[in-house]
Amino acid sequence: MELAGKTAVIIGGGGGIGRGVSLGLAAAGMNVVVADLESGTAQSVADEVNAAGNRAFAATVDATDPASLDELARLVVRENGAVHVLVNLVGVITNRRLDKASEGEWAWFFEFNVMAHVRGNNAFLPHLRAHGEPAHIVNTSSMAGLLALGPAMVGGFNNGLYTTTKHALIGYCDMLRMELEPEGIGVSVLCPGLVAGNLSATSARNRPDRFGGPVANPREGMAPNSAAMPNERVGPIVARAIAENRFYIFTHRDPQQLVAERHAQVTADLAFLDAQSVGETGGAHRAFRSGRPPE
Repeated sequence: MELAGKTAVIIGGGGGIGRGVSLGLAAAGMNVVVADLESGTAQSVADEVNAAGNRAFAATVDATDPASLDELARLVVRENGAVHVLVNLVGVITNRRLDKASEGEWAWFFEFNVMAHVRGNNAFLPHLRAHGEPAHIVNTSSMAGLLALGPAMVGGFNNGLYTTTKHALIGYCDMLRMELEPEGIGVSVLCPGLVAGNLSATSARNRPDRFGGPVANPREGMAPNSAAMPNERVGPIVARAIAENRFYIFTHRDPQQLVAERHAQVTADLAFLDAQSVGETGGAHRAFRSGRPPE
């Protein structure tokens, strides 16, 4: 896909990875729409893009509200004529054990980490189809969508809600890619490692009243992690991956061994089944490949 001269919409573009993606796609020659719930941060990033000699404008959007997303889509088409790339970056994180999480907290996480992406895609898909040119969607998961990192591995942080919903998002993206491929619309899932941002703070202060309202930032007073990748380095990675229609978009090689170990565990447990001589594995394999609907 050729990016130069095309239009990209970044939902959740007002800070952190969203800022980096906005800068990177603009540097690749795209017209960028920086959309965020916080209008001030969206405008700040758009100003930064324009100051670098590229083209951007800011918009306010609530990614949990279909009407707000539809209005954003109409605004973008009215201002730019078409939409070619949609990047969904909305998400939340908090420090909560799974056995202590309320149903309201579960609903909050699924609303922002899964359904906000589904709604954004549904609002923009008619416009991604309308021009008949190649188009692309990027949804943002995490390395936590491929791994299960316990508190001991992430500074004592209980991120089970985050991990569960980010796993779900990868499954959604994988299936969506298969469905849209015949239409010339690519789908990628961004799985960043540690990148400089403010997700804990924005999650805490923007939690809607229907989920309990704003809460204390679990990282309040903590210094930024000096090992975090600057978010502007993510943008060029995303731009190249869109151009090459890659599915997984990674920012770090560090977790590669952890991913390999997880898949080795899956392989070992399949081998354990074989060792028990249980089931007709060949028949099951043929059923998966038969093209028949599941029973």
